[in-house]
Amino acid sequence: MSCRNYIDKIIRENLEVTLPIIIQEVLGIDVDSSEELPDDIQHTKERKPDGLKKITTSSGETFVLHIEFQLINDNEMIYWMLEYRAMLMRRYKLPVKQYVIFLGEELPPMATSINDERLQYSYPLFMISEMNYRLFLNSDNPEVKMLALLADLKNKDPYSIVKEAVTGIQEHSKGDLTESRHFNQLRIFVKLRSSIQPQFEKVMQSVSLFFKEEEDFLYKKGAEKSVLKRKPKCVKSVLKRRPNCMKRSVI
Repeated sequence: MSCRNYIDKIIRENLEVTLPIIIQEVLGIDVDSSEELPDDIQHTKERKPDGLKKITTSSGETFVLHIEFQLINDNEMIYWMLEYRAMLMRRYKLPVKQYVIFLGEELPPMATSINDERLQYSYPLFMISEMNYRLFLNSDNPEVKMLALLADLKNKDPYSIVKEAVTGIQEHSKGDLTESRHFNQLRIFVKLRSSIQPQFEKVMQSVSLFFKEEEDFLYKKGAEKSVLKRKPKCVKSVLKRRPNCMKRSVI
């Protein structure tokens, strides 16, 4: 699975936790109540919307909220969003508000508006790299905290921010399996910010007494490759006779 697919998967897995803070703190929508909407609005398209909710604000306004998280530049994005809007309006007969949250560091060149003779359409594009990292780091939810490393660090010391994020995720993860999953997700997110990767590695080394590295699937995979690299002839001979022994010995 590619890095892009991993991130898409993580975003969808964590959406119910991360979406409320995006709605309130980033979009400035004061939600009184929300209702989950099915994402099967299309029958012929492969793509499904990331976040889709029926929102009623504290002032009584009701509308369909559609949010997309985008990782790379996509010249087709404007058409995807326009198609979604038309289908949502037709299905729910409500006003539709759409937003795209871009996870990359630099503003993508993709179009955000259409100015045709009989069609005027646009959607707002928000850059997570321009959002204050404190919006996410102050949360108690590990899924929200990890988004801080994609945000604007405000020229602060990257090491201290990464350390605060890592220790905070560690403190608020419930159980070893959940902690391991959060750190694996964090590793994927850090790949989007090459400038903080060295600090992340240093922080992970400093908390190694608490983070059980041997339980991490990425560590196991690396250890297995290391064994195979050191003794290729021996391993090849052993695997021919006992194909399952390597798995037991590495784990």
